[in-house]
Amino acid sequence: MKIAIHDRPGSFSDRWIGYCKDHNINYKIVSCYDSSIIAQLKGCSGLMWHWSHGDYREQNFARQLIFSVQKMGVKVFPDFNTSWHFDDKVGQKYLLEAIGAPLVPSYVFYNKADALKWIDETQFPKVFKLRGGAGSSNVNLVKHKKEARKLTLRAFGQGFPLIDKYSGLKQRFWILRRDKNFKAIIHVMKGFPRLFWERSGASLLPSQKGYVYFQDFIPNNKFDDRIVVVGERLFALRRFIRKIDFRASGSGIFEYDKKKFNIRVIKTAFNITRKIGAQSLAFDFVYDMENNPLIVEISYAYNMGPAYDDCPGYWDRDLNWHDDNVNPQRYIIEDFLTSLSYPKDDIYKK
Repeated sequence: MKIAIHDRPGSFSDRWIGYCKDHNINYKIVSCYDSSIIAQLKGCSGLMWHWSHGDYREQNFARQLIFSVQKMGVKVFPDFNTSWHFDDKVGQKYLLEAIGAPLVPSYVFYNKADALKWIDETQFPKVFKLRGGAGSSNVNLVKHKKEARKLTLRAFGQGFPLIDKYSGLKQRFWILRRDKNFKAIIHVMKGFPRLFWERSGASLLPSQKGYVYFQDFIPNNKFDDRIVVVGERLFALRRFIRKIDFRASGSGIFEYDKKKFNIRVIKTAFNITRKIGAQSLAFDFVYDMENNPLIVEISYAYNMGPAYDDCPGYWDRDLNWHDDNVNPQRYIIEDFLTSLSYPKDDIYKK
């Protein structure tokens, strides 16, 4: 048994490769960017590739390659069920509605006249989003119809860049206000040149236009709950909003007390992951006035590091708690190696 790993420094592959070295797992490094990738996978039982939302190459072909590799009989992480909807809020709307998941009410329009008519009839505030973007980028609270109309006219005109340079700089200033250290100062200084020089490949990412997407604004949430399912394990962290803001993603302010997380949310995340047939999913939950959990969005990928490693343990599917040094990437590769020997249904039964 040999697994192929696409090595992208700073991604999940760092830990996957380290795990293989530590446990004498037979692996090879491949490049999913190469035209010969299918040939490179000959003789491999599986492919592991942490592909990114911010790389124009991966946006162009990752989903198609994953589906094709699965048709070869080679297992993949993330597989198609896990990742086709990654960084696609519009796709997630359709998927979550189709399976009856408790999604925050969401609205998408592909015609300017239909969108403007809806704006005249609906109530505000609403949350405007582009279909892609992470860490609260491309997400804005729209308080008035006039603002919504302006965004809609732009959506069906010049459109929006997928990477907002000013939003990135604002995030760096937020980290400086939060951390107040030398590292944060350097981080801000490095952000200024990006206002004038685009990140490599950023101009090749598709402009966002020809649609407009809104979600209902769910008030009185001072945090959201990031719930992560990896196979039979679920771990959680609470993310608090920034001051004078409504967004929790990207704030870097966390809480991990397991008593704070409602069992109903844990059951919901496990059930939806199984319905989708995903290997791993991260959920962002907020709560309505009756404390019902609502999904904002889902993702198979997230940043590595202390935000998740500091979780004190996980729940299993039977809702038993396990103290553990949480390492999401270790869980992923352990489950993946097991899947090479057992069908997925058998793994769930173990």
